[in-house]
Amino acid sequence: MPEPALPLLTEWESFYVIVGSSAAALTGLQFVVVALGADVKVTGGTESIEAFGTPTIVHFCAVLLIAAIVSTPGQTAASLSVCFSICGLAGLVYASVVTFRARRQTGYAPVLEDWIWHAGLPFVAYATLFAAGLSVRRHAAGALYVIAATALLLLFDGIHNAWDAAVYMSVRRNEKS
Repeated sequence: MPEPALPLLTEWESFYVIVGSSAAALTGLQFVVVALGADVKVTGGTESIEAFGTPTIVHFCAVLLIAAIVSTPGQTAASLSVCFSICGLAGLVYASVVTFRARRQTGYAPVLEDWIWHAGLPFVAYATLFAAGLSVRRHAAGALYVIAATALLLLFDGIHNAWDAAVYMSVRRNEKS
């Protein structure tokens, strides 16, 4: 007999509509920022973008994916466990790759704040998502709160990093003038 769907998920519907919509809108806005800043000469080129720009889009998309997973009809504790464990594990691998890229690139010298926001917090978020995925079968209600907090952490991390990139490009543009 199949496991019944989690009725707790209906209580999260409004939260994930807001968070998922925000992540989607901010993803689009980040594309606009990058397009408008295309004429700014950024030292480091592709290496710096892969280390500091692309991850912002990935984090916004991860939030959108979390919202989609929770909103999918018929989710069970087992299916949520699999989905969030895989997402968390994939995020951990990606956060490790991003950290490696940030260390390898030479176009920008990251300061402590950059390491916290671009490497540390995403790693914590994806590790938390992985752990929540593992625990959702036993403690569904608590795990759903942890997953929601993780989605917010990734959303706010992306907002911070997008703002940081926009300010950086603006300063670089003004230096050229």
